Amino acid sequence: MIELIAQNPILAALIALVGLAIIFGALLGFAAEKFKVEGNPIVEQIDELLPQTQCGQCGFPGCRPYAESIANGDAINKCPPGGQATINAIASLLDVPAPELDEEHGQESPVRTVAYIREDECIGCTKCIQACPVDAILGAAKLMHTVIADECTGCDLCVEPCPVDCIDMLPVAETLTDWNWSIPKKPGQLIATDTRGELSHAHTQGGGA
Repeated sequence: MIELIAQNPILAALIALVGLAIIFGALLGFAAEKFKVEGNPIVEQIDELLPQTQCGQCGFPGCRPYAESIANGDAINKCPPGGQATINAIASLLDVPAPELDEEHGQESPVRTVAYIREDECIGCTKCIQACPVDAILGAAKLMHTVIADECTGCDLCVEPCPVDCIDMLPVAETLTDWNWSIPKKPGQLIATDTRGELSHAHTQGGGA
């Protein structure tokens, strides 16, 4: 074997390279495992509560950077797409009071929307494709573009760059999979205006007796 390697310098070089690759690969694997930095678990939990629209309305380039900022003490009320429900969930997670949405960053929309391109007016400029943070728009230069509705997060970042104004934000119809049923209030949670009617009804019945 040694004689064969000595007689074939190319084979010897290949064997040496393979050996070095194995050694360096093992060293890199050991270093990656030894010196890996664990992520902050609270950041992961906050990020899961955010709506993942990647819209930038909070002032950050995406939901993950905003989650990291919240974990470092930033305000939790800068996410209009998530709305008050997201604020309440994050406040519960962090055990802090839940403030109202900061309207400087936008207003909460009561209805989820998705982008719709009027394809017969599209000029194929690709500006909406470049603006979309989740790659939900298909198309190519000088060709018609279209939106993948299931991937669109409704951030509306594609609307402003469109030079021919052919993008609309349309409401998404509620289905059995996304319908949100409001839980009825318990008797102890009735507000004054709710109980006023009950008291008036009871008083009327008592007077009639």
